Amino acid sequence: MMMKERVAVSPQMLTKIIRGRRSVYADDYLDQPIEEEIIREVLINATWAPTYKMTQPWRFIVLQDEQRQPFGDFIADYYRERLPAAQWPPQREERARNYPSKAACMIVIIMQRHEKLEISEWEEMAAVCCAVQNMALTCEAYQIGGYWDTSAACIAYAQQLGLQAHERCLGFFYMGYYDRAAYQCAKRRKGIDQKVEWRY
Repeated sequence: MMMKERVAVSPQMLTKIIRGRRSVYADDYLDQPIEEEIIREVLINATWAPTYKMTQPWRFIVLQDEQRQPFGDFIADYYRERLPAAQWPPQREERARNYPSKAACMIVIIMQRHEKLEISEWEEMAAVCCAVQNMALTCEAYQIGGYWDTSAACIAYAQQLGLQAHERCLGFFYMGYYDRAAYQCAKRRKGIDQKVEWRY
């Protein structure tokens, strides 16, 4: 009986959320803010990810409103300085400059290495990855689009945000409402028979 009371959603609903999650990019977002209460819920759920020795190796910075355009300007300048003109034409630069402003918010994902316990970096990184998956699934439950951007520009921009020596940016998580009825995703998963080996 106790086990029944702990089940918050049915297995079918959980499966629907997991399989419904998609990476939805900012070009598809609507011009609609996300309530702070929901953003907080997304972040709280992130902190419930499994974490070895409870080091909780994550920290987040929420960028929204007036904080979006400076990042767009940074992206445009960052790649103009690093890419040949043929790969970074004016129209591509303009799209990059305006891109972050299409998101309701971006969450900077920071991994904090424990300074006292000797824990492998992959353990800490795995915990942060689980935290981001919790964020993505929570967005799906709220019918919000999201995706994890690990581009070089994100990593470089985060260095301006006061990271400590034991911290490392693992990218930005974009969030925004989108037209779910019109959205199409052609990506398909391979069947488990191609990915699973059963041994008895």
